Amino acid sequence: MRKRVLLFLTVTALVAICQPAWAADSSLGPQNAVKFGLFTLVPPLVAIVLAFITRNVVISLFLGVFSGALMLETKGLDLYHGFLNGFLRVSNEILSSLADSWNAGIILQCLAIGGLIALVSKMGGAKAIAEALSKKATSPRSSQFVTWVLGLFIFFDDYANSLTVGPIMRPVTDKMKVSREKLAFIIDATAAPIAGIALISTWVAYEVGLIRDGLQGIGLEINAYGLFVETIPYRFYNILILFFIIGTIWFMREFGPMYKAEQRARTTGKLLADDAKPMVADEATDLEPDPDVKASIWYAIIPIGTLIVAAFLGFYFNGYGSVMAGGNAALVTLLKNDPMSFLAVREAFGASDASVVLFQAALIAGLVAMVIAVGKRILSMEQAVSTWIQGVKSLNITAVILLLAWSLSGMIKELGTASYLVTVLSDAIPVFLLPAIVFIMGSVISFATGTSYGTMGILMPLCIPLAYALSPDHSYLILNVSAVLTGAIFGDHCSPISDTTILSSMGSACDHIDHTRTQLYYAVPVALIAIFFGYIPAGLGMPILLVLPISILAVFVLIRVVGKPVSN
Repeated sequence: MRKRVLLFLTVTALVAICQPAWAADSSLGPQNAVKFGLFTLVPPLVAIVLAFITRNVVISLFLGVFSGALMLETKGLDLYHGFLNGFLRVSNEILSSLADSWNAGIILQCLAIGGLIALVSKMGGAKAIAEALSKKATSPRSSQFVTWVLGLFIFFDDYANSLTVGPIMRPVTDKMKVSREKLAFIIDATAAPIAGIALISTWVAYEVGLIRDGLQGIGLEINAYGLFVETIPYRFYNILILFFIIGTIWFMREFGPMYKAEQRARTTGKLLADDAKPMVADEATDLEPDPDVKASIWYAIIPIGTLIVAAFLGFYFNGYGSVMAGGNAALVTLLKNDPMSFLAVREAFGASDASVVLFQAALIAGLVAMVIAVGKRILSMEQAVSTWIQGVKSLNITAVILLLAWSLSGMIKELGTASYLVTVLSDAIPVFLLPAIVFIMGSVISFATGTSYGTMGILMPLCIPLAYALSPDHSYLILNVSAVLTGAIFGDHCSPISDTTILSSMGSACDHIDHTRTQLYYAVPVALIAIFFGYIPAGLGMPILLVLPISILAVFVLIRVVGKPVSN
């Protein structure tokens, strides 16, 4: 305990002493980046380092936010007012995060899905579907493969993926003695990586919008969605991490901390480390169906199917309303004349408010589950409502962590951390190395800030003009746009302060730090392969039909050579 207190006091003292009389304007990120310089990295570093040292995500995130607030509020050596005003700034940052409609929708969505999963479990649906899947998933290999397939199936949103696949597959992988760390990795690696390259998803409109703005900034009349589609073969990390999962399943080999976790699970049956703190509350453990309940897979398929169908319909109709209320005459005409065309559906999906839609879909699915439970006389109405509330309570800790993660992201934006990193990393770039450097910049910024969306928004307006100035070749532009989108997803994928990383830990009931630590040993080598076998050769002009197969082969070679066989 003394070491932790000493570490915190040291950080705060350095922040106070090393800054001159900084009177920071919190609304001016780029100016603050110039004022604070290297110290803009303090909040994310404090959060990340303390998370690994203390293994307490809540405290680490809070101290990360507080360290940033202390920098913004401390003037000279006036630590008293710095601490006082810093605490007030932290509380305001948390309130602002909760007041944001998108963030509120995500929290409500998490809570509502928690209630839905509780009902499905209490009715015996989760148990029945686990037993049904276990007939196909009869080994650690097949259970992991089924998890991977389900992750690909829920391609339309990364949050829905993280919150749905884990609770469904956890009983199956537990029975097959697959570690929670490996389950969390498969869930996380099939969430943002697949949603980011899906032709229709909640990500597409944002990505296409950034591309369109960047192209307009240099006066190019190119279809932004068409360019987005052209980037897909160059999204090396997204593609390679999916093949990496298949490789570990096929060879049944692991390395690094994941090998120890899998060996522990297979040989001792311990799905978590002895000192692990799984991200699931006690309320979620008392949801076994009564012994006299005749479990049916339909008690899971119907509610979860309702969730997926309602989400798809919600994306379309919510986006349809947004487009029709907007000022884009071309899109309005498209949806009026050909509302069910692929282009119309894609534009509607992109214009939808995903957080609101998923919350609404989860509520509808929860109501359907209640109707089934009461109609089949599995639960009384009072018991059904109580079970739903019990599931909501089990995810309270997730809501707290998400609020702190978003608050840290806001604090980092105020300090100008991303602007500082871009300035430091973007000087003297050779033409063929630009895609690799852009990927690295995106990775660093996204890892430090915990947001892929924010990273894309920062780098895309810078990358497109820079790439076009260095080389006006169309394929070169595609390669660099891909590097922005992919680097942002890689950094977000393995960042301990990323919301999708947090949700994957929660969905798999895994210790968050254990998930982050084991995943880093897999994500980083795949990213290096993406750089040295993907972006650099492609930057030198090698055709994608050669680069991509070689990159995939390199992933399999890595697993086969470095990985160790796991006991069955």
